[in-house]
Amino acid sequence: MAHTIQDKGKLLARIRRIQGQAAGIEKALENEADCMAVLQQIAAIRGAVSGLMNEVMEGHLRDHLGPDAEDAAQREKDIDKIVGILRSYLK
Repeated sequence: MAHTIQDKGKLLARIRRIQGQAAGIEKALENEADCMAVLQQIAAIRGAVSGLMNEVMEGHLRDHLGPDAEDAAQREKDIDKIVGILRSYLK
């Protein structure tokens, strides 16, 4: 997966932000914070995870299914895998 290696720093920075947001929710719950603050943090995490998914998905599609992709049979297998992941993610 060349795209995840190439963009490793950017992807890791996104993950670290998500970890920080999750820690913020944990702290807010421990401190019995207002529900709105907790909901806002949950929404922020959801957006961050979606952004991460978009970034990795776009890289995968461009690198593995673009013009330089494997043969047609391998491409179909890869498309089936991606469709399965998207269906799971979008539930």
